[in-house]
Amino acid sequence: MTRSQRILVTAALPYANGAIHLGHLAGAYLPADIYVRYQRLKKREILFVCGSDEHGVPITISAEKENVPPQAIVDRYHSLNKTAFEKFGMSFDVYSRTSLPLHHETALEFFLDFHKRGILKEKREKQFYDAKAKKFLPDRYVEGVCPVCSNQEARGDQCENCGTYLEPTDLINPKSKISGETPVVRETSHLYFPLGDYQKRLEEYVRQRDARDGWKQNVLNYCRSWFNDGLRDRAVTRDLDWGVKIPLPGYENKVIYVWFDAVLGYVSATKEWSQQTGKPDKWKHFWLDEKTKYVAFIGKDNVVFHCIVFPAMLMAWNDGNTNQYVLPENVPANEFLNFEGQKFSKSREWGIDAADFLSRYPADSLRYYLSVALPEYRDSDFYWKAFQAKYNNELADILGNFVNRTLAFTERTFGNVVPGCAALTDLDKSILETLKKTPLLAGDHFEHYRFREGLLEIMNLARAANKYFNDSEPWKTAKSDKERCGTTINISLQLARALAILMSPIVPFSCEKIWKMLNLQGKAGLQSWDSAKELLIPDGHTVGQAEILITKIEDNVIESELRKLAVSQTREVNHIEESSPANKNLRRQVDVPSYDSTRKEARQMITIDDFKKVDLRVAKVVECENVPKTEKLLKLQVEIGSERRQIVAGIAQHYKPDELVGKSVVVVFNLRPAKLMGHESQGMLLAASDSDDKLVYVTTSSEIASGSAVK
Repeated sequence: MTRSQRILVTAALPYANGAIHLGHLAGAYLPADIYVRYQRLKKREILFVCGSDEHGVPITISAEKENVPPQAIVDRYHSLNKTAFEKFGMSFDVYSRTSLPLHHETALEFFLDFHKRGILKEKREKQFYDAKAKKFLPDRYVEGVCPVCSNQEARGDQCENCGTYLEPTDLINPKSKISGETPVVRETSHLYFPLGDYQKRLEEYVRQRDARDGWKQNVLNYCRSWFNDGLRDRAVTRDLDWGVKIPLPGYENKVIYVWFDAVLGYVSATKEWSQQTGKPDKWKHFWLDEKTKYVAFIGKDNVVFHCIVFPAMLMAWNDGNTNQYVLPENVPANEFLNFEGQKFSKSREWGIDAADFLSRYPADSLRYYLSVALPEYRDSDFYWKAFQAKYNNELADILGNFVNRTLAFTERTFGNVVPGCAALTDLDKSILETLKKTPLLAGDHFEHYRFREGLLEIMNLARAANKYFNDSEPWKTAKSDKERCGTTINISLQLARALAILMSPIVPFSCEKIWKMLNLQGKAGLQSWDSAKELLIPDGHTVGQAEILITKIEDNVIESELRKLAVSQTREVNHIEESSPANKNLRRQVDVPSYDSTRKEARQMITIDDFKKVDLRVAKVVECENVPKTEKLLKLQVEIGSERRQIVAGIAQHYKPDELVGKSVVVVFNLRPAKLMGHESQGMLLAASDSDDKLVYVTTSSEIASGSAVK
């Protein structure tokens, strides 16, 4: 990347129907902020855009439950999330929202252009209609019994119990969520975007961008699975009152489908920023100039919209207009962050909102830990004990300790005045060589979206700085060789300055404190990245007072958090038992689960009778293949004695299909069948995971025949 290149960065628009949690921060927002802060230090022209996604069915359902207008829901969560982002240190240039008139104008400009040029296809289709409410019902406005698992509260788009994707007409005993009445089927019209028409161009687009900027393998795999399955038309209109209204005859009671208008929120947000700066056409500088590098940060659940749908929309626009939009150069999507080994779940009260976390802990504690645990290539976890260990043992004991001891020694021995340097020893030269290399090594990782590796390089410099201080023994040379002592302290102060610059994309608040203690002009986050390798604190400069940079988190604080988890687990157990009579036969033997922090999981004690209910068998894998449209699942055909079964297992990120064929594995034989991504799984494969989340399937001796019981 050249020094003068212009960069546009967008972060996925969070849905304004709930509070953002730590998984959201790790998935899209922190990586984007690290990248942007780094590029600003590189002195490149960059714009960072985000905002609230404020249309769609979940918002209208929430509004109806609370008996308030949809605008009240989005106003609440827009404000809450905007404040949480600010506390977290997100450095957006603009944080917009899709309910603004400016956004509606932008979305309609695209929609009406596509309609005028005949790109959109009208289709007649059958849809549920609520005769009492006199409304057609979008999929989520219909609930009923799941035809797969008999869940009584399955939605018209998906059953959350078994994960099966559904059509509203698939439901047994469907009911309208508006009136509670049984809906009828009527014909209606909708407009569709012909996504399949752009498949060949999209495949070439992904290939070219990957060759130029190195896309993540998980993103490429996801795109290829969609291409292999074949792209299909997507509905652009929906029967709702809330959203971008359509000014076409026969479509007065419909709105633009949220998937279409939401991605255009990046464009309208840039227009808002442009107006705020007093230069209303400045947005074109970023969107309509081929010199712009556009990078879209998202979580993996948004890959299809940002790698396939949005580029296709921009291609469609560019085909018929002179003002040509740039397409994403890269879409560095992260995997999911789980919470203590389980997925974040609002309904189960499992996890923690960003605002809640930041009300109790400093932002940099969270930024540092999430940076260490970023799910860049596979799912990762937030663990309270690991959070405490990383913050205390690394950020406090390595970075904080080095800065504090350097400044404290400067105050005691040199009266806060930076001493001069004498002749350099091999020890001095070695640390200065490490200092010279670190901005280049860490910067290369940041340029290629490898933020964990970049942080590791910088923390290695901090480790080396501590070792340099120890090996130089300034407490001894202060008495025996003051000049040698002065050289050590001078270099240590230069290292502190460098670390303040290099760490500022990760922990900006702490780095500004370092900068202030060093009594330097400006701010750490506004310096030049490349200047970190230079010795720019002059001899005779007066530094400020040493302060505690990082305050450690005590054990009792973390134990309190773990006790809250135990209570949350108990509530979940009680909820399951009360909601399903069949589950009462599996009632736990204890009321409150014990929490083993060394194993990082909630443990429920069971009896031997409970264990005897699980039928474990040896199975031989005879066929194995990837499941389309997912990066995690493999579909296995296994022989269990004389019986053949299909099992879907989430181990695709750890094994290739051909690595499993012929292997003997252990499976749960008497597990009720379930559908995963539309594929029936007739059992469960057993696997163990280590501290790095690596999965290894449980196997047996080859002498044990398939079908043998595991006891």
